[in-house]
Amino acid sequence: MATDWGCTHALFLQGPTGPFFAWMMDELRAQGIRTTKVLLNRADEYWFRDGELVPFRGTRAEWSDFVLDLVASRGIDAVFLFGDLRPIHRAVVPLLRERGIRIWVFEEGYLRPDYVTVEEGGVNGNSSMPRDPEVFRRALRELPEPPAIETVGPTFRDMGWFSTVSALLVTHLNQGYPHYEHHRNFNAWDQTAWWVRGWFRKHYFARKERDELALYRGPLSRKYYFVPLQVHCDFQVVHSPFASIPEFAESVIRDFAALADPEHHLVVKHHPMDRAYCDYSELMAELAIKYGLGERLHYVHDVDLGAILDHAIGTIAMNSTVGIQSLDHGTPVKVLGNAIYDIPTLTFQGSLAEFLRAPGTIDAEVLSGFRRYMRFHNQGNGSIWKKLRSRPNGSGVIWPVGMESRSVTRASKPASASV
Repeated sequence: MATDWGCTHALFLQGPTGPFFAWMMDELRAQGIRTTKVLLNRADEYWFRDGELVPFRGTRAEWSDFVLDLVASRGIDAVFLFGDLRPIHRAVVPLLRERGIRIWVFEEGYLRPDYVTVEEGGVNGNSSMPRDPEVFRRALRELPEPPAIETVGPTFRDMGWFSTVSALLVTHLNQGYPHYEHHRNFNAWDQTAWWVRGWFRKHYFARKERDELALYRGPLSRKYYFVPLQVHCDFQVVHSPFASIPEFAESVIRDFAALADPEHHLVVKHHPMDRAYCDYSELMAELAIKYGLGERLHYVHDVDLGAILDHAIGTIAMNSTVGIQSLDHGTPVKVLGNAIYDIPTLTFQGSLAEFLRAPGTIDAEVLSGFRRYMRFHNQGNGSIWKKLRSRPNGSGVIWPVGMESRSVTRASKPASASV
């Protein structure tokens, strides 16, 4: 059955680096849906060769009017975008909503790996996901058993290739788009220098930390709390009370030093995709001294995440999807930002001080229903970097059963009203 996107003409704005949105356009056209793509830079020209392509060469101040005119003149009734917090998307999404345009937002999967997130209206802190545990209890009873997952396999090489080609084009051949501003530094040579540094850091920390895992599995097992850091430029910071990742880290370390059992330790893990850009070793050393934690504060890069979660007392997250992985490992979670999985009975709802004294338990039924709900409604099996072997055409993704055209439950239905 075909996926029900609820539109006749879709406009594609900024997607992930590479051809994923070009694959999506092929899929929609095969379903009889007309597609238009706004070309924002020379990389877009490279990845998008088919369909209706409209270059935008104006300034940021002209962007909103350009999109609204395009929507009105072409009868566009849905807009597809990747990441609803990118500046160019934040500028137009409220205006499009006012005009009744459906907004389909894509992101990396809430579930990792092998998933792509797609939600109507917004993702992460802007998601319409319900927070009522009873919705997920019903989902476990009423929704069908999800199909078996097809493994995507390694995607780092694909991501690296797409990113390299795009960065080179935008750095050296972008003269046709004089006002283009990427949401992050996209200079090819800056990126090359950073990722070479990241390669050296990976090997350096792998050697430095080769004995760390034995410590967490052994003497410190069930004697530490775990803190996963997010990428320094993660837009998810917007959905939190913190201004930056270092501010989040210091807040947790300060409170841990003041509130935790003096026999307990804190393990802070660097995000692997941030290795090329940031190293908080000096900061962590300073904070250990500042708050009197000494050797009770551990900062790691490449220690196995699953093993850390298995032996932790609990996880303290801003809003990282590692929180979901922690729940899957049976490790309680305290969320300090706005996360889709911050649900009563699933995550700890009291204060951080209370969590550090008694982290509570996880309702296994709600967790199972939560995963089933997402797989039915907003988690496609696949990747934005690589097509599934069984899906060589179109997007390469097996979209959620709840988005199929014959499904009783449409994605546009209020999430709190049904499972």
